Amino acid sequence: MELRRGALAAFTLADPAAKVAAVQALWQEREALTVDTTATFNPPQHPGRPAQPVLVLPKEVPRRSPFTPLGHASLVHSIAHIEFNAINLALDAIWRFAALPEAYYRDWLRVAFEESQHYSLLADHLASVGHTYGDFPAHDGLWTMAENTRHDVAARMALVPRTLEARGLDATPIIQAKLRKVGTVAALQAVEILDTILREEVGHVAIGNHWYHWLCQRDGLDSASFHAQMASQHGGPSLKPPFNLAARKAAGFTQAELDALPPTPA
Repeated sequence: MELRRGALAAFTLADPAAKVAAVQALWQEREALTVDTTATFNPPQHPGRPAQPVLVLPKEVPRRSPFTPLGHASLVHSIAHIEFNAINLALDAIWRFAALPEAYYRDWLRVAFEESQHYSLLADHLASVGHTYGDFPAHDGLWTMAENTRHDVAARMALVPRTLEARGLDATPIIQAKLRKVGTVAALQAVEILDTILREEVGHVAIGNHWYHWLCQRDGLDSASFHAQMASQHGGPSLKPPFNLAARKAAGFTQAELDALPPTPA
């Protein structure tokens, strides 16, 4: 099997369980997979995804307290939605962009596999509290950025792993603190799942950082100014504290990049 065609096939699957199974099959066969770095593909209109959840604007996603059972399920659902989108983002990074080193495609296969593991952990947790993926509305912000950067792999690396996914490094400890305050068995189980996700997401952001700087060096781009230009051009979110500086450093952000983050208000 050829990796990039396999990634596209998994990308188009709408059923989450089938998508997870396809990604995990690719991972299990990774040593035998060939990689056609030159192939180009006709892009599907959108990634395979189920009819539910209903996608709404971010401001239309209801806010619920994590201190209620329904609020807990809604919070976990929102994270599961992010992880499902992250599977598609990693697969898209494999099949969409040609003429990169083979290691690039294999790195993003690892990301797709680990994202599929994260989604499965969260889906199982949702089931344990009487819900399933699709039970709550969600927004499509992650995929909107993928669409905005579909023609430029350097922009994709700048604005998805280095921006949106790095924000997950910042947000996860805050979510965990709220769940610890809730203190129920379900909440503490979710904290443990988020420990796994945070640890592995550091590696995903590191992969994005590595390939972003590789692309900047290849193309003669100044990494700082290009990142700022892409954020302005494609509507990248403004970065606001608090930041998980230890996780960001472990994910490969330079000290200069960390120093340039907005300061936490006194």
